[in-house]
Amino acid sequence: MKNYKITLRLIVMNFLEFAVWGAYLTSLGRYLGLEEIGMGPNIKWFYAMQGIVSIFMPALMGILSDKYIQAQKALSLCHGLAGIFMIGAGVYCMRAGSALAFGPLFALYSLSVAFFMPTIALTNTVAYKNLEQAGMDTVKSFPPIRVFGTVGFIISMLATNWVKIGGVAMQDSYTQLMSSGIISLVLCIYALTMPACPVEKKKNTNLFEALGLNAFSLFKDRSFAVFFIFSMLLGASLQITNGYANTFLESFGHNPAYADTFAVKNSNALIAISQLSETLCILLIPFFMKRFGIKTVMLISMFAWVFRFGLFGLGNPEMPGVLLFVLSCIIYGVAFDFFNISGSLYVNEKAPREVQSSAQGLFMLMTNGLGATIGTLAAGEVVEAFVYTENPSWQTAWYIFAAYALIVGIVFAILFKDPAKKTA
Repeated sequence: MKNYKITLRLIVMNFLEFAVWGAYLTSLGRYLGLEEIGMGPNIKWFYAMQGIVSIFMPALMGILSDKYIQAQKALSLCHGLAGIFMIGAGVYCMRAGSALAFGPLFALYSLSVAFFMPTIALTNTVAYKNLEQAGMDTVKSFPPIRVFGTVGFIISMLATNWVKIGGVAMQDSYTQLMSSGIISLVLCIYALTMPACPVEKKKNTNLFEALGLNAFSLFKDRSFAVFFIFSMLLGASLQITNGYANTFLESFGHNPAYADTFAVKNSNALIAISQLSETLCILLIPFFMKRFGIKTVMLISMFAWVFRFGLFGLGNPEMPGVLLFVLSCIIYGVAFDFFNISGSLYVNEKAPREVQSSAQGLFMLMTNGLGATIGTLAAGEVVEAFVYTENPSWQTAWYIFAAYALIVGIVFAILFKDPAKKTA
């Protein structure tokens, strides 16, 4: 009965966590790219900022929850601040109207994501510690719980696509920012009701350990070092479709032949297929991790990214071309989950207990931090070079992204050695 209760509570926590993100992550680029908003060339900076703050914020919050503040309290604090700033961004957009300026919006948005990004790792930490305290196997128990995070993301996405406020769909409005902020404040309160996650207190701790920097000692292990480096390289792919897929689909609306197609009118709903695929792929992770090990799982993810990008380049909003978009979205579940969730589980299993939160923060730093920042800014340059021109070619941009993922996968296959391949 105790296990049932903690499982239910963790499900609610994960649902809310990703509903916060789903409210704007895949639709913000569409809103910013609208002609009346005119911030298309700045899309890369909004998505790169998620990576920039992930370079240091998850690590700092991981250190705090490892040594000083219980993880569920750190989670509450971060969501409270993230929610306030995101609502502030939405209010600014509402009041500014046609005089909307990049500076104030970007500043408020940046402060919000600075406190939101650490919550992804903190949510994992709270879940892992509660499952362990309940005597449950994290590899078996966490994926079915985490799948409800994706459910929350999907429901939030679909609401952003279908709900209209003042006659305007939320995916074309600042209301998506307000929605995200409100959900964040709900989780701020809910996190305080979660069971305590005791900090790991050690005597005779030196300054290096007190700052949580001993998590970087994991790089002494060759397998860990290669894993983290390629996590960064693969992390470069994470925000590309989040930032540009919706903008890409909306761009077909300028062509009368495609303007009234479902893919253009309801692009956020189409992209939601990606998250639906996630819910199914998460459930496959325990089997694949135990049967094939982290190397094979990561390789499957890397080559899935190749198809994710390539199919976007091949497709179009009409039948049968739109089926390629649908297939790309289905593949996304494998591309994302087999990397993010499996990687987090791998770090939790292999990192020493006293640095588990810091190690999760380090994984976030390499993927959603350095990797996502470099990838988003590089993708922005590619898009500017081939899309924001007199003769735009989204197809070329998608093929370049696919080629990058292919090269990363091949090199990873050569260099990484799975230290503990498990068999069922």
